[in-house]
Amino acid sequence: MHAILHALAVAGSMAWQMLWALILGFALSGVLQAVVRRSTIVDLLGDHRPRTVAVASGLGAASSSCSYAAVALARSLFRKGADFTAAMAFEIASTNLVLELGIILALLLGWQFTVAEFVGGPIVIVLVALLFRVFLRRRLVDRAREQADRGLAGSMEGHASMDMAVDADAPFLARLFSRAGFTAVSNVFVMEWAAIIRDLVLGLLIAGAIGAWVPGEFWASFFLSGHPVASAIEGPLVGPVVALLSFVCSVGNVPLAAVLWNGGISFGGIVAFLFADLLILPILNIYRKYYGWRMALLVLAVFYVSMVVAGYLVELVFGVAGLVPDGPVPDVLDRGVSWNYTTWLNIAFLLLAAVLVTRFVRQGGLPMLRHMDGDPARSGDAAG
Repeated sequence: MHAILHALAVAGSMAWQMLWALILGFALSGVLQAVVRRSTIVDLLGDHRPRTVAVASGLGAASSSCSYAAVALARSLFRKGADFTAAMAFEIASTNLVLELGIILALLLGWQFTVAEFVGGPIVIVLVALLFRVFLRRRLVDRAREQADRGLAGSMEGHASMDMAVDADAPFLARLFSRAGFTAVSNVFVMEWAAIIRDLVLGLLIAGAIGAWVPGEFWASFFLSGHPVASAIEGPLVGPVVALLSFVCSVGNVPLAAVLWNGGISFGGIVAFLFADLLILPILNIYRKYYGWRMALLVLAVFYVSMVVAGYLVELVFGVAGLVPDGPVPDVLDRGVSWNYTTWLNIAFLLLAAVLVTRFVRQGGLPMLRHMDGDPARSGDAAG
């Protein structure tokens, strides 16, 4: 019983450290999605030129999503005419280049990991675009589009198909501060939380259990932490594999990353691990449903190679610059709850969350939650 309570205490401590950052990130995502329509995004993602990929990355970073919702949204954009490479860039950025992820990394691990994430993310996207340019054939894209148009459900289909932006020609601020804009922000905020809560809780519980129960000697041996060169070579190769098998995606894998870092994985290994939230086994199965086996295998190969190479490059650059942190983060698992700035920020942002949730409920938003995993054809996706 003591061991279980210890694991829950570790998970609860990390959840408390992350709370305000998640509320802030999803509130900002709600602001963006309330004023930018999906059709506008599709119009900007019609090819895979460098400028288009950059725009896709920027839009993805601004429209924070859980991994499942990001994957479903990328398929929705692809079906409506977006280029496949641009849709994948949007997908990667919307889970790995978002504000709340950077803040949480800084809180749990340190600012160097935040910088590494935002340096490595564009590297991954560039590598993915280059590899798709070499290996992606028009015939495979056409087959993938045919498969996508079948509308097979994956996960978070209803959420991805809901365009909650304010439909008006008024200026940005006028739309945002209108009653409809307030409602749209609250809708996106609650839906994003509903999409991520399962994986966030799972990630915290897994991280808490591993941190409390798995001895440090196991991780030190597994990650070859006594051999710096071998560890640096192994880390980026095994990081995505650990992520693939963990079933944890989006920001839910940050607590596990903290445990792995304290266990001795290399800096580049952590970077590669964090990016691989889009390669967990359930999402690979969704790629198969969405695009067919051949495209799913190509996505797996391209993503994996890009994440591994990005891990090596980030570790090399940070090593030369002297920015790789020294050793584990000593209190990441035992910070607990105390009256500090985190507590005050959590209180303030919980009040903001209460306002948005109240607006969501009063404006009749609860029925939308029942359609989170709805059939995309019935939710309107197929009609687009």
